[in-house]
Amino acid sequence: MPPAPRPDGPPPAPTVARYRIRYARRGRLRFSSTRDFARALERALRRAQVPMAFSAGFHPHPKISYAGGAPTGMASEAEYFEIGVTEVLDPDQLRAALDAALPDGLDIIEVVAAGPGALADRLAASDWRIEFRDTAVEALDAAWSQLSALPDVTVSRVFKTGPKSLDVGDALLHAEVGAGEGCAILRVVVRHTTPAVRPDDILSALRDLVRFVPSSPPRVTRLAQGPWLADSAQVADPLAADKDGAASGR
Repeated sequence: MPPAPRPDGPPPAPTVARYRIRYARRGRLRFSSTRDFARALERALRRAQVPMAFSAGFHPHPKISYAGGAPTGMASEAEYFEIGVTEVLDPDQLRAALDAALPDGLDIIEVVAAGPGALADRLAASDWRIEFRDTAVEALDAAWSQLSALPDVTVSRVFKTGPKSLDVGDALLHAEVGAGEGCAILRVVVRHTTPAVRPDDILSALRDLVRFVPSSPPRVTRLAQGPWLADSAQVADPLAADKDGAASGR
């Protein structure tokens, strides 16, 4: 048997460091998908002259991994990805260079050197803010109370393989209703499940199970994603362990 073909040229430079990056998707850029962001990011990395590490093979690609991307159309203050590079970089300089190279609305918030373990394993829950414009807080509170009192909160969503039932109640970790400027606000923390329960599923439950239909499409923003701290009812910073390791001289 002849040997398998190998790519011409030298092998790619080794990965010497990895960085975990938090970014925001704001304004009109909330309508960009993870694939759209990936294309914009690769262009930004080239413009910023970041020494990216590449995979081997006939079709090398940058060593970038994405975790827990928000659905298209939803803003987010807590999107994450990880990159491998061939040189040790200053995280603050990397943040500034990437932020300047990306379009407004795709904003790099924080860069830290990656510690051990998988970033995706830390993204256990998401904190969502759902804003209902021109909706009375009392109306939203009554609808949510009615929904919460149901013994079963299950909705259906159509996937490529067909419709599936999603247990919204089982995924819900925390919820509260409040008032904003000209709107009522529903804050929900949802456990990451497979398949994931999304804010759209919560809106479907309000519409289909208790007949709560807002006058205009709600504005949805992810405020945080990370480990769930039940004692304080908060979603923790998933990069905290990396920052603690750097501070202790790991």
